[in-house]
Amino acid sequence: MSTNKKFADDYKQEMVKLVTELGKKPSEVAKDIGVTPVSVRRWVRQYGIHGQDAFPGKGKLRPADAELKALEKENKDLKEENAILKKAMAIFATPPRK
Repeated sequence: MSTNKKFADDYKQEMVKLVTELGKKPSEVAKDIGVTPVSVRRWVRQYGIHGQDAFPGKGKLRPADAELKALEKENKDLKEENAILKKAMAIFATPPRK
């Protein structure tokens, strides 16, 4: 059994449905498609947690994770802007030297 096979998210969802809706054993599904039963169980678990967003694909994030990443970046940017403004205020608040 090869552990390097790549499957589309739709295909994984169909395999999960074989287990969850039709009652097939993960080991049976795994044997049919040539993966380990552990992989099929992991797909079932991921689908149970994340539903349709369980398999976003390589290099992609689930929508909730992408939103969190965007918010973290925005927060970091705002903190940097705030630090710059504080430094500018300190500079302009200092009385000029004569």
